[in-house]
Amino acid sequence: MKTQVEILNSIENYIKGICYPEQPEGLYAPIKYILSLGGKRIRPLLMMMAYNLYKEDCETILPQAIALETYHNFTLLHDDLMDNADMRRGNMTVHKKWDANTAILSGDAMLIMAYRLFVGNENGLSDKSLLMKALDTFNDATLGVCDGQQYDVDFESRDDVKEEEYMEMIRLKTSLLLACALKIGAELAGADDEDATHLYKFGEKMGLAFQLQDDLLDVYGDPAVFGKKIGGDILCNKKTFMLINTLNLANKDQKERLQAWIEAKDFAAQEKIDAVTAIYDEVDIRSICQQKIEQLFADSLKELEKVDTDSCRKQPLIDFAHRLMGRNR
Repeated sequence: MKTQVEILNSIENYIKGICYPEQPEGLYAPIKYILSLGGKRIRPLLMMMAYNLYKEDCETILPQAIALETYHNFTLLHDDLMDNADMRRGNMTVHKKWDANTAILSGDAMLIMAYRLFVGNENGLSDKSLLMKALDTFNDATLGVCDGQQYDVDFESRDDVKEEEYMEMIRLKTSLLLACALKIGAELAGADDEDATHLYKFGEKMGLAFQLQDDLLDVYGDPAVFGKKIGGDILCNKKTFMLINTLNLANKDQKERLQAWIEAKDFAAQEKIDAVTAIYDEVDIRSICQQKIEQLFADSLKELEKVDTDSCRKQPLIDFAHRLMGRNR
């Protein structure tokens, strides 16, 4: 089996080796730029690790793994534009470094490149039926992420979002690509449908736990460890697990105070963060969220246990899940 470091090195080398057309430079330079900014490469890593559960030659599926990474970065170009975000991975977003039209068009080109990589002639897969099966999974994932993004946009103008709606949104927007990365890796390796489904559910539940932990850290995290200022979700009234459930659990006084801060147009940022966090503390939303995270994470590992391969081959995925959640073992 390949180590995670070896797999990551092969992913980075493949990305660095992509040859882009020289012209039009305005189309391809932003693509090269966004892919060069790094990131954890979680999705291609998981795909290759899932493949490695069954077969040793995981480099065979590098084109498909990079296709998923290219698609993911395409969504970031458009998401950043929709959010009018200034920074991505510590660097200027594409629409800020260039302009909005560039982010749209270069993103469109990345989507086409992703499909070309996924089904292109350069891959070494001998069984094309496995590729077509995995392509169906890829198609489901790419459309599902768009569904999730639309739900997220819709939630901005709603004040009646329910917990189950939020969980479905983050499932589609965040955890779906993790789940499909694992499922595609298994499918390309020729794993049976039952194993592929268990790996999908492992990634899905792990992704949900990870997103809820991100919600939690945005309120209660240490900025030095979290990597960004806390309270961003509070300032923009983002419909998170925290806010939705606090509104459901709050008494009349707490709900009135929380609603006043949600509707406030003129406020000091830190004052709002402190006031809303105090209401979160009153209903003990931190413990409620943590319990949900623990349950989802435990359920994810149970799905991985059901995969019919040797325990030693599954250990790297178990270790990865713990590291993703910031847990020492």
